[in-house]
Amino acid sequence: MLAGLAPDGGLYIPVSIPSLPENWESEWKDYSFQQLAFAILSLYISPEEIPPTELKALIEKSYSTFRDAAITPLRTLSPQLHILELFHGPTYAFKDVALQFLGNLFEFFLSRRNACLPPEAEPETITIVGATSGDTGSAAIYGLRSKPSISIFILHPRGRVSPIQEAQMTTVLDANVNNLAVHGTFDDCQEIVKQLFNDAEFRTKYKLGAVNSINWARILAQIVYYFSAYFQARRAGITRELQFVIPSGNFGDALAGWYAKQMGLPMSKLGVATNANDILARFWKKDEFCKGDEGVLETHSPAMDIVVSSNFERLLWYLAYDSLEGEDERRLRAGALVNGWMGLLKEDGKVPMPTKVLALSKNDFVADSVSNDQVGG
Repeated sequence: MLAGLAPDGGLYIPVSIPSLPENWESEWKDYSFQQLAFAILSLYISPEEIPPTELKALIEKSYSTFRDAAITPLRTLSPQLHILELFHGPTYAFKDVALQFLGNLFEFFLSRRNACLPPEAEPETITIVGATSGDTGSAAIYGLRSKPSISIFILHPRGRVSPIQEAQMTTVLDANVNNLAVHGTFDDCQEIVKQLFNDAEFRTKYKLGAVNSINWARILAQIVYYFSAYFQARRAGITRELQFVIPSGNFGDALAGWYAKQMGLPMSKLGVATNANDILARFWKKDEFCKGDEGVLETHSPAMDIVVSSNFERLLWYLAYDSLEGEDERRLRAGALVNGWMGLLKEDGKVPMPTKVLALSKNDFVADSVSNDQVGG
């Protein structure tokens, strides 16, 4: 969690995805969001890493800042259509769900490390560097502002975030908060962040940490609200199979839903919805993994103006792993495949994907895109 990217520039994923307890549905059906968070996070976090009483306290502290007691309430729009409200955190962005928790985790681990140092030692610090297309930046800043031993630097594409989100970031005057406007796109911002993390000497010297969804703890926290939605639907008398449709930019939200599905949460195929930056929609609809010729398009939904999605790289690893036969160094072979694909995407703008990988991807996902005109101004 403190490192963000792995030392070789890759992304961390769990060694294994835990299965749900046998009696999860009956035992968890009346749980609050906080109780669900504790139950799910405990499947990934060992009590030796964070003792249960401290994990509960971190969860309670993280969601005490939300305006709705349900944290992520499910609202019914019609008998067949429901919406999960993820905007009840301090910045009105769904990323508050993860970043309030992540900010407290950073503080927890740093405080624990510094408590073990001799009195004369310099306290350990961390420098958080993140890229934002709008909502990550403000949510990260509100999760980390004024926290001791933590500095945060957020890069945003100048003129390509909403005025409200820009104001949320740039009007926070806490001494540990720093905003940088980049002449370019979100992908440019994300590339700068990745280059910083891939510079081992720089990363070590400034003790870099990640707050983007390249940090897997972000994904972990987001898994919870899929379970919350499921139980809220069941308590409302909705017994049919659920399908989650997720607006997607950097693919972290959709990936969290995929992890919930892999753990055993019943659901139909996940629906990935993109704006005119439709690389993911084209992957599933046209069997192509291609940036396109126009680069990152500026749209009415700037938080989704992303072409190269970091978390899609994580899904590709699982697809590569499942497409390979034999167990001999299968994990390493899958990693090498993904590394090659992402290199091709960067150099050539397109990747010829194996037929088996494309077929496997359709087991869990469908996708479509919406034009800028359809979104409206």
